[in-house]
Amino acid sequence: MTEITSPRVYQQDDVTVIQLGEEYENLDEAVLSDLRKLILKAVDEADPPLVVLDLSHTKFFGSSFIELIFRSWNRLQAREGGKFVLSGLTPYCKEVIEITHLDQLWSLYDSVDQAIADLKS
Repeated sequence: MTEITSPRVYQQDDVTVIQLGEEYENLDEAVLSDLRKLILKAVDEADPPLVVLDLSHTKFFGSSFIELIFRSWNRLQAREGGKFVLSGLTPYCKEVIEITHLDQLWSLYDSVDQAIADLKS
């Protein structure tokens, strides 16, 4: 049996990174219940309120996941200096974010390191 090593929440240069692994390739309703709790807890505990959500392994998500990341962003926006960005979007997921114009709310980055560098500048 493969050990589940994600989601992984860690700090890098005072930025909270939420990294979803290969087992989160498809973010459908079945996996969102536990993931919702983890992401919102990480967002609420982020200090400073800077968060990168790394979706490098995610190939599909639907409206329920978009609602979750919108709630995460909204919680961070309510905090002074709060920022929320996405990194590592696969082509399909990036297209979904762009078609829905959510890229106007959230900055998109190819890598976690690029996202952190921009958040820290």
